[in-house]
Amino acid sequence: MSGFDVLTRGEVLDSALQARDYLVSCGVPAALAAKDPKLWGRRAVDHSRLGWLDLPFASRGLLSQVDALVAEARYSGLDHIVLIGVGAETLAAQAIVESHAPAAGDDRPAGGLTVLDGSDTAALAFALERLDRTLVVLASKAGVSLEGDAYRRIFAAAFRERGLSEREIASRFLVITDHGSPLHDFARQCGYRIGLTDPYLPGHYGALSAYGLVPAVLAGADAERLLEEAASLVPSLGKDEDNPGLLLGAVLGGCAQQTPGGLARDKVLLRGPGALTAWISQLLAVGTGKRGRGVLVFEPPGGRGGFPDVHGVSINPRSAADEDADTSVWAPLGAQFLLWEYATAVAGWLLGVNPFEAGSAVVQEAEDDAAALLRAPGGTALTAERPVYVEDGIEVHADFPWPPGAELMTVLGGLVASVPSDGYLSVMSYLSGDFSGRYLAPSLARASGRPVVYGPGPAFPHATGPVHKDGPGNGAFLIITGDPAPGDALAAHPVPGRPYSLAELQVARALGELRALRERRLPVIRLHLRDPVEGAGRLTEAVRAVAGARRP
Repeated sequence: MSGFDVLTRGEVLDSALQARDYLVSCGVPAALAAKDPKLWGRRAVDHSRLGWLDLPFASRGLLSQVDALVAEARYSGLDHIVLIGVGAETLAAQAIVESHAPAAGDDRPAGGLTVLDGSDTAALAFALERLDRTLVVLASKAGVSLEGDAYRRIFAAAFRERGLSEREIASRFLVITDHGSPLHDFARQCGYRIGLTDPYLPGHYGALSAYGLVPAVLAGADAERLLEEAASLVPSLGKDEDNPGLLLGAVLGGCAQQTPGGLARDKVLLRGPGALTAWISQLLAVGTGKRGRGVLVFEPPGGRGGFPDVHGVSINPRSAADEDADTSVWAPLGAQFLLWEYATAVAGWLLGVNPFEAGSAVVQEAEDDAAALLRAPGGTALTAERPVYVEDGIEVHADFPWPPGAELMTVLGGLVASVPSDGYLSVMSYLSGDFSGRYLAPSLARASGRPVVYGPGPAFPHATGPVHKDGPGNGAFLIITGDPAPGDALAAHPVPGRPYSLAELQVARALGELRALRERRLPVIRLHLRDPVEGAGRLTEAVRAVAGARRP
C-alpha cells in the first residue's frame, strides 16, 4: 500500500469537521509544520520536543550504522534478537517486525524477534533455547526497569554458563538509550555496545527513532522502506486541506471533547494489526491522558460497539466488520506511525493538554512501590495483605470486609456494577502462563454493559497508565496474580544476584499498581490464583456466570 487516507462518517464526521475548521482557523497545521512550540504555551513545549516530525529523514543516517551492526551480527551467527523493554520502547519494533513477516511462499528470512516485557516466562524460555544465536537489545530512555535488570542478569548468567568470557558476554548486549541517561552510564561501565538517542524526543513519539528501528532491522525488517512510507506523508501535514493527520486528530480530539448535554466520545474501538493497535493505544494514553482527560483505546473482543461514547476506527479495513467503522485509516506502516503521532498532537491541543509529557511520574510511582516491596526482608511484604475471602484456591483481595455466605460471583458482580455509566473495565493479568484478560473480556463486557480493556502486566499498565490514573477517572480494575504454575522453574527460580524470583517480581509489580489505583480511589479488586491453571478455568466460568445472570 502506497497511498494514505482518512475517511469518516455520521456524527463523528460532524464533530471532526467542526474541530478541523477550528484547527485551521487557529493556524495549527502551519504551526506544527514549522515546529512552533508556542502551540502549547510559550514555555510548555521546547522546540526539540517536536523533532519526531523530522525522523522520516533524520533517521536515514542511522541505517548505515545499523547495517554494519547487522552484518557483524550475521557474521557471528546471531540472527535471533531479544528485545528487553516495557511500553513504547518495544511496541513500535514489534509492529514493524509483525508487518514485515514473510508471507507463505516468500523466500525472505523471517525476522527473529522475541520481546521480554515481564509478562510471560514462556518467551524467556524460548529465547534461552536459542542462546547461541541471540543478541540482546536493552531499550530504555532512562534507567533499567526492574524487569530489564532481572532479564539482563538472567541472560548474563546463561551466557556465563555457556563458557563465554566477560568480554564476549558484553558483545552480546546492545543498549539503546538517551545520551546521558543512567542506563548510558551503566552500559558504558559494562562495556556494552551503545546506541544513543535524543533525550528531548518523547518516548511515545520514538517509533521512527532508534528505539523502533534498530531492533526491527536487526530482526530482518526493511527500515528504509518504512522511512520512505513516512516521508511520503510529510508534504500533506502542513496543509489545511487534504491533510489526513489533521482530520484524524480532529476526529479523536473533537469526539473526546465534552459537548453540552452529551457524552464525550473519548473511547475508540480500534481494529487493526495487534502490535500496531497496542502501540497506538499507548501513544494516545500517554499523549492525552492528563488533567482529567484522555482518549482510551480498546480492541475486540472488549466490546462490540454501540456505546454512545465510543467510536470505531479501522486500520486498512479488509472485512465487512472493519468497513462498518465510523472512521477508516488507510496507510502503510511507516505513514501510520507518523499519522497517529501527528493526530495525537492535534488531539492533545484540542483537549488542552501537552501531548509530549511522558507522564513518567504516573508510571514510576508503581515501579518504585514494587521495588520497595521487593526490598522488604524475606519477601514478607508480598504476602502481608490477607485475602478477605477464598474460593476454590482463588483469593479475593479487597478494601472492604466480606459478608458471610458471599461467593466469587458476588465479588465479580460487585466489580462490574461499580463501572460508571460512562466508564470502562480494565483487566490486568500478572501471570507467567498464556492466560489473558482477552479470555474474560467478552463476558465482562456483557456483564457490565461497558467496554473492557485488557493486557498483561507490567507492560499494559506501563503503556496505558496515564489515561487510567490521570485521565477521566472512570475506570474499574481487575488485577489477576498467581503463584508460579507447576513446573515453571523459570518463574520460581531466583533472579541471579537478587533475593527474589520472577514470580515474586510480578506480584510486586501488581501490588505497586494496586496501590497507585487505590490512592486515586478507583474501584479495584485483586484475585490471586493459588493454582494458575485451575484457577484460570474457574475464574472464566465465574465471569461467564456473572454475564449470564446480568443478561436482560
